[in-house]
Amino acid sequence: MKILKKFLQYYRPYKFLFYADIFCALIVSLVDLTFPLILSYLSKNVFTKDKMVILNSIAYIGVILLAIYVLKYFCQYFIASWGHIMGARMENNMRKDLFYHLQKMSFSYYDENNTGQMMSILVSDLFDISELAHHGPENVFISAVKIIGSFIILMLINSKMTLILFAVTVVMVLFSVCENKKMQRIFFDNRKKMGNINSSVQDSLLGIRVVKSFANEDIEREKFDRNNNAYRVSREKSYKIMGRFIAGNTFFEGLLYMVILVTGAFFIANGSLRISDLAVYALYINIFINPIDILINFAEQFQKGFAGFKRFLNIVDTKPEIVDKKGAILLKDVKGNIEYKNVSFSYNEKKQILDDVNVKIEAGRKIAFVGPSGGGKTTICSLLPRFYDVSSGYVMIDGVDVRDVTLESLRNSIGIVQQDVYLFSGTLKDNIKYGKPGASDEEITRAAKEANIHDYIMSLDDGYDTYVGERGVKLSGGQKQRISIARVFLENPPILILDEATSALDNESESFIQRSLEKLAKNRTTIVIAHRLSTIRNADEIIVIDDEGIKERGSHSELLKKGGIYSYYYNMQFEGLDIR
Repeated sequence: MKILKKFLQYYRPYKFLFYADIFCALIVSLVDLTFPLILSYLSKNVFTKDKMVILNSIAYIGVILLAIYVLKYFCQYFIASWGHIMGARMENNMRKDLFYHLQKMSFSYYDENNTGQMMSILVSDLFDISELAHHGPENVFISAVKIIGSFIILMLINSKMTLILFAVTVVMVLFSVCENKKMQRIFFDNRKKMGNINSSVQDSLLGIRVVKSFANEDIEREKFDRNNNAYRVSREKSYKIMGRFIAGNTFFEGLLYMVILVTGAFFIANGSLRISDLAVYALYINIFINPIDILINFAEQFQKGFAGFKRFLNIVDTKPEIVDKKGAILLKDVKGNIEYKNVSFSYNEKKQILDDVNVKIEAGRKIAFVGPSGGGKTTICSLLPRFYDVSSGYVMIDGVDVRDVTLESLRNSIGIVQQDVYLFSGTLKDNIKYGKPGASDEEITRAAKEANIHDYIMSLDDGYDTYVGERGVKLSGGQKQRISIARVFLENPPILILDEATSALDNESESFIQRSLEKLAKNRTTIVIAHRLSTIRNADEIIVIDDEGIKERGSHSELLKKGGIYSYYYNMQFEGLDIR
């Protein structure tokens, strides 16, 4: 019932279309119920009269039937067109809700969940849900009207025979309910297996250059075949259950016809049923059985849509971990004073990453974090824009806890340049403009010049309108990095985080990028994570951190004089000392 209530909420914006669809379905059902009644009336009251009476009457009846079927035409058109349009609009709303909710989810959610599964829900699951949204109420309503209407008329024709018919129908319904429960489980499994295929394809295609560089096409084929075959097996199970379901109901339908024939013959023999009534009875049996057929065929659609909606709810009912607190304020006029006070952090309450970290950064200063991988450098930076929240302690900007300000104003105050640059499919202009969506062409050009990428862009045939390809595959690592720096120049934030921004570049590219980064960091509070220690020699303070916490801190020259961990790493990089 909880799932049903949430499903019904999506009908609210389209109440008129929904009720109009149901009204048209009612008209169609009544028209189908009317014809046998008219035939029964004609056979008893008109066809027994003389020729002229029959000819005069049938003209009126023909006009009435034509009007009825014209009405049915328009109702059927509305159901087939606007009914589907209502379903498509509901699908659109659900997809929007799902995508918007995914945008709210914290990094921790994406750490645990596969995007291929999410894509499966966004595309295939929601299509099945929209089909259920349209056909569900309509099929159930039409079937209910026809079954109840024909049952009442059958009772009026011969109550005893109809009660026997009803008893067989009850057994048929019980059989259908049992088989439906089995189908529900297997169709939910179908959806998960389909999501696994999407995940496999997505991983393989996004990493196609790695696949080909290692000549691992066979491994990717094996992974795909494993998921593809698992989906096939799941589908085969669902079709076996569907086979039992359809064959069983077909058997019961045949049983209904057999019951009519046997009991009809018995009642005709004892004089309680006329042959003409049996003919009308047979017509209504068709009307009685037809909606049962519709419901049988609808069962697969219902199970697919229901399984898809459950997967949809599994996501939209998941609460984002990082949200604006009630009464959150805007972060304004940021000077850039940052303080980490008694900060501790662990992922999923498992391994402790940070324990009682205290760091104070004055506005406009440049602080660098160095140390071995896994020591918590990136985690410290991720806590500032609230990609994750501290387990205990405080992270403050200008004396204000970052949890007390809105996420949008917080993140708009922080620019991030990462090692792994993500460029969106589109033009160079689109990707630079991502730092400030409303920027003018002049501002975009100025930002590109500041990032030392303007001259390269102008050397291209299409200039700023050059298409960069998926994930920027048409650009080199250094070019992509300078595009990401141009984004931040355009955003112009008071706080800057440089997360190993040059570690994957060659020396020449690093030199270009380093000059751009120094220009970008000027007059901003800057936090740098670096493995190449040459890039942080001019930092105001260098903090050495490992999995046990902060080990050393000071300027480049001060740390070299200490002869500690920083000095060891520095000498290892620049003097080639043996690390044993």
